[in-house]
Amino acid sequence: LCLPGVLPLCCRPPAWDRATRPAPSPLQPPGLPLAPCRSFSNNKIQVELDESSGIAMMKFKSPPVNSLSLEFLTEFSISLEKLENNRACRGVIITSAVPKIFSSGLDITEMCGKSVEHYAEFWRAVQEMWLRLYGSNMVTVAAVNGSSPAGGCLIALSCDYRIMAENPKFSIGLNEAQLGIVAPFWFKDTFVNVVGHRIAERSLQLGSLHPAPEAHKLGLVDELVPEEKLMEKAAAVMAQWLSLPDHARQLTKTMMRKAVLDRLVAHREEDIKNFITFVSKESIQKSLRMYMEMLKKRKS
Repeated sequence: LCLPGVLPLCCRPPAWDRATRPAPSPLQPPGLPLAPCRSFSNNKIQVELDESSGIAMMKFKSPPVNSLSLEFLTEFSISLEKLENNRACRGVIITSAVPKIFSSGLDITEMCGKSVEHYAEFWRAVQEMWLRLYGSNMVTVAAVNGSSPAGGCLIALSCDYRIMAENPKFSIGLNEAQLGIVAPFWFKDTFVNVVGHRIAERSLQLGSLHPAPEAHKLGLVDELVPEEKLMEKAAAVMAQWLSLPDHARQLTKTMMRKAVLDRLVAHREEDIKNFITFVSKESIQKSLRMYMEMLKKRKS
């Protein structure tokens, strides 16, 4: 039910060895590089791990809008797996290296005019990204430094804590309904677990994108801070979460999230088939083509 040879993190035992590590030392002031630092960079994602604190920084670097293409999703899952398997890493801060955008969500071009086999491969990669992030043993903090619709919102929702730049021009939400697309049940479950049933129901039906102040009011993000202080705040929050024994936090996280994770694992192939059936409909393909044309006109 996952990539060959890879066990979903939701099914892995907690990393007990991490619990014996002392709390990280105070982080350096924002803007200064963390050291000693181990870094690896792919085409779409850059990762830096400060082994002295156990904190990694994952930056999306796929301009213009960090769209979740098959390549991006594959790099994301591989990067998370590398960090998860590194005993020195206890937490990861996820943010964007592209100004004004966290992630625009799923790459529409991956869902338009492609083969059934491609749709299956793409949707499996979307599932794998969520299973790894939502089920991660690490502390995950989203430092949302730009707009984050649809799949970008899902990434933020899947983290343990969300901090957003205090800019009313930045928005976040699961706006799939605006494109004539229905958010899958595991998108919905993740959303409900963060904001509650009524807010999620209304927001999903309307395909709402919430400006940062409204997102904070609804509980979609946990904190708003000035953009220049975003990373400083993310580091402080991470230090707070890592001050607790890892085993207790990990088991609590598993207890809270296991039912939602297990539901997708149990129905993964059915979910892929449902996606293929839905996205292959001519009405949906027409809607996606119209949306892509609108984006082209907007760029020109």
